[in-house]
Amino acid sequence: MSLATFIGGIHPPDKKELSKDKAISPAKPLKKVVIPLSQHIGAPCKLGVTIGQNVKKGEIVGIPEGFVSAPVHSSVSGKVVAISEFPMPTGKMTTCVVIENDGSEEWTLLKDNPDYLKLTSEQLKEKVKEAGIVGMGGASFPTHVKLSPPKEKPIDVVILNGAECEPYLTADYRLMIERPGDVVEGLKILMKILSVGKGIIGIENNKPDAIKAMELAVSGEPGIKVCALEVKYPQGAEKMLIKAAVDREVPARGLPMDIGVVVQNIGTAIAVYEAARYGKPLIERVVTVTGEGINEPKNLMVKVGTLVSDLIDECGGFKSDAAKVISGGPMMGFSIYSLDVPVTKGTSGILVLPEEGVVHAEDFGPCIRCGRCIDICPMKLMPSMLSILSEKGFYEEAKEYDLFDCFECGSCTYVCPSKRPIVQFVRLAKSQVKP
Repeated sequence: MSLATFIGGIHPPDKKELSKDKAISPAKPLKKVVIPLSQHIGAPCKLGVTIGQNVKKGEIVGIPEGFVSAPVHSSVSGKVVAISEFPMPTGKMTTCVVIENDGSEEWTLLKDNPDYLKLTSEQLKEKVKEAGIVGMGGASFPTHVKLSPPKEKPIDVVILNGAECEPYLTADYRLMIERPGDVVEGLKILMKILSVGKGIIGIENNKPDAIKAMELAVSGEPGIKVCALEVKYPQGAEKMLIKAAVDREVPARGLPMDIGVVVQNIGTAIAVYEAARYGKPLIERVVTVTGEGINEPKNLMVKVGTLVSDLIDECGGFKSDAAKVISGGPMMGFSIYSLDVPVTKGTSGILVLPEEGVVHAEDFGPCIRCGRCIDICPMKLMPSMLSILSEKGFYEEAKEYDLFDCFECGSCTYVCPSKRPIVQFVRLAKSQVKP
């Protein structure tokens, strides 16, 4: 029987063998954390603390302003020592709260609820909102907003994204191996919030251990099933996953809710469970630190606000030929220019590449009209034209080629024989025009 998939896509080496067998371990205690007030799509948070103030673990330090926003909490107990600007993975400077860890690990008051599935959908959604949960696959869209579709767009299926198609990254894989029961409980909560009876967990077929663990966890759970997916990038992209799992196509410029679907990440499902069960806010996440340029690849449970430099040190430091550090994976991640970048709720991995794995920007040539990028584009766009128009500064004209339907998966850049930075040209064009 053929595996579920989509048209287009590429097959880069997955490189997951570097970290897939490394069990999740807690990161070492920190002297300080740097917590950004903007860790999500939408309005940044308003500063909720002052310098010199003592805060407890889980206490709010950033107050959301607007519906599309999410509160930010302290990941340690200690004293606020500075309010300062720090670089984010995209290069943008963001206001951050610097907290000196006192080492006591004292929590703010949390509300435990063993009978969380007896709560109403609105009560559960409020718990998700208060916990500051956002999409943990990289997009960082506030989860409570995703769980609030308008009445004219009823949802009939929730899909958990366990594909983790991005090369090198193994955080979700380890969560499915080590905490399958919590993943399923999170899915059940999401299904209750949306009043749906059908849940699907999509996992790429190169993760047989995860498929087996999740199938065992869902046995006896009515309405929930595991869907094995073909190994192909970007199989875990929201629109591609929906096409593969339920054979529905999201319309151009549309959202999954337009076709009755909500997609959530594996890590997000566990965060939802912890919020509903224990009242725990999202203050830590699993981060894969990996790549041929790091001495000891690991999967670490990392406090939000940990600096990349601390993670590099914990993993044995750089090898002598380390040349580039990427926040995220090699396809959709961002190369960072400073190790003073803090881990956010959406940081899935830190990748260190050696010199031989790096292509320098000045090495690209002109488009030779080979059409490879068009053949593999999962959105059926014309990436070659988008890059040419952007390179020449014709940003408004790029909109006529469905510029904003591109979700920047990087497949076009990967196959381009001229080594053109196509996805970077697309990002440039998007930054210059309105949708």
